[in-house]
Amino acid sequence: MRAAMSHKFGRDHKLGTQPWSQHPTIPGKSIGNPLLSVTVSQYMVSLHRRKVRSGEAVTSARAMDKATMKHLWDFLWATPRKEYGPTSCKRKAENPAEWAGFTIHSMLLLLYLVSMICLLRYDKALRITWADITFQGEGFQPADFRVRLELPFRKTHQYGGIAPFYVYADEQRLWMCLVRMFAVWWMLARERCENLDGFIFRKKIGTDSISVNPTDGMTSDAFLECFRNNLLDIGVDPRPYGTHSFQRGGCQFLYKVCRWDFGDICDWGGWAENFDNPGTIFKYLLSWNDNPREKREHYMNPNMPRKDPCHACGRTCHCA
Repeated sequence: MRAAMSHKFGRDHKLGTQPWSQHPTIPGKSIGNPLLSVTVSQYMVSLHRRKVRSGEAVTSARAMDKATMKHLWDFLWATPRKEYGPTSCKRKAENPAEWAGFTIHSMLLLLYLVSMICLLRYDKALRITWADITFQGEGFQPADFRVRLELPFRKTHQYGGIAPFYVYADEQRLWMCLVRMFAVWWMLARERCENLDGFIFRKKIGTDSISVNPTDGMTSDAFLECFRNNLLDIGVDPRPYGTHSFQRGGCQFLYKVCRWDFGDICDWGGWAENFDNPGTIFKYLLSWNDNPREKREHYMNPNMPRKDPCHACGRTCHCA
């Protein structure tokens, strides 16, 4: 609420982002943004302390983890490829699991991967167009080329200068292979659209079709409904997940699974180039709302179960 009011006073009422203070020359007149006053700041700090004392904890969106992504990947390839005709309201009520087919599930999984690998909120990923994508390389196998993604927008780069993302095929972790899903969606989209232009993620039409209008992109509300249905398909409660789930999940995937250091993650995501706010990345990495990384009784257990083999060195210990 404070952020919304601060934006209202700063943008609409032209008061800017200067702290609220007395005018230096005119008695009784104040300048600056009243929401940025010392009094309001002290109140917000006091309010936070009272909430903590009362037992209220700040809940962030649960991060997508590799187990959930694996289930979504397996569910996609288990979905039968068939044509869906017009569906009546009665049929929808009797068969709630048939809310989408292979085409829609493929588009959704590609959106999940783009959001995770490129550390984007899904509402930002929905704005990506085919003009922002370049396939570089030869051949039609995922291992033969890479994908270059150029974002025309970024909260941290409002005046341009956004570094592109270069993504290569991951044959060891197919459930996180963005290149393969781009190839799959490219072929499916070509079957339905004569020319690939406009938005990559289109409006859902019927059970398993997309809009042929290049400017008819999927909305955030429509995606959120599809995402929740997709989680219900694999038996996962969708309520803890939200806008930042894929961004947080991608950050944790790069750190825990790919073993990137903090500097590389910040550089890849375009965050905090001067590292003046290191607490931001830790909010993505750690939250009590996430799935537990390891059972507590296994932390010091010398005979704890082995992990999946490392694709680089083949080790199965937890320090690999």
